[in-house]
Amino acid sequence: MAPSLPEPDAGPAPLPESQRRYLEHLRVERRLAQRTLILYEQALRRLCQLAEEAGVALERVGVAQVRRWVARLHGQDLSPRSLALMMSAWRSWYRWMGRQGLVELNPVDGLRAPRGAKPLPKALSVDDAVQLAAHRDEAADPVREACDAALVELLYSCGLRVSELVGLDVVPGASARGWLDLDAAEAHVLGKGSKQRLVPIGRAALEAVRAWLQCRGEWLAAGSTERALFIGPRGGRLGATQVRQRLSLRAQAAGSPTHVHPHMLRHSFASHVLQSSGDLRAVQDLLGHANISTTQVYTKLDFQHLAKVYDAAHPRARKR
Repeated sequence: MAPSLPEPDAGPAPLPESQRRYLEHLRVERRLAQRTLILYEQALRRLCQLAEEAGVALERVGVAQVRRWVARLHGQDLSPRSLALMMSAWRSWYRWMGRQGLVELNPVDGLRAPRGAKPLPKALSVDDAVQLAAHRDEAADPVREACDAALVELLYSCGLRVSELVGLDVVPGASARGWLDLDAAEAHVLGKGSKQRLVPIGRAALEAVRAWLQCRGEWLAAGSTERALFIGPRGGRLGATQVRQRLSLRAQAAGSPTHVHPHMLRHSFASHVLQSSGDLRAVQDLLGHANISTTQVYTKLDFQHLAKVYDAAHPRARKR
């Protein structure tokens, strides 16, 4: 949902001709949605108000003034997301004004809105993750059950991205994006940026994959050369959307307390390994992160876990 911008304190006044023409350009030529047009108009009205308060013509606004205005609005608790939207509208209008020959300088170019706090990745608790991985539906089609059990085990055991999971082949080959070496208990994965990495496969995942391979052929047509590890009932490679749907349904059946998607199992894998080992570099390698700063977010999840343990266990922290 798009953020809403606060209305200027003064009542709505007619916009300058240049801004009315610009909004018409957005509506007719760029065909922006009505909601977006409303947000852009609000942003331009705010710009008019700030310029009027500062006693400066819109065409003569400078970089320093825009920087002060943004800092002031941020201090008034306007969210970074709303500020970014407002600055984008200003920047776009000044760029349009430049193309019309009405300004020489775009005072918003090169300026960025303050960064907002990044939300922490959502991970399952250890108990919930294990419960999901161990879930079995005895009444389900045995082939589908074996397939779903294997893909859940691999996502949680190896921390794979869903694109890496659906790219796995049964055997290695020149065109393979990834494959499993069950004897060595290793997954050969082609990750982001075409970077290859090796990920160990846990015992439970190995057993689940072997069980799936024993019945995978029942979904293959006679003479099929499909190399994908995970296939659907029609014998074709599973796609990411199908995996998400299957995982969501399986999580509901397993009684998971929240909506579960493939990346949540990757977050759970990283968080749980870090909780047990404390080895951030190892988790970085297992996830295939190019920069360790990307992996460091899981240290915050680890601290949250420790804080919950403290709150539950320490006599001076318990709520009465």
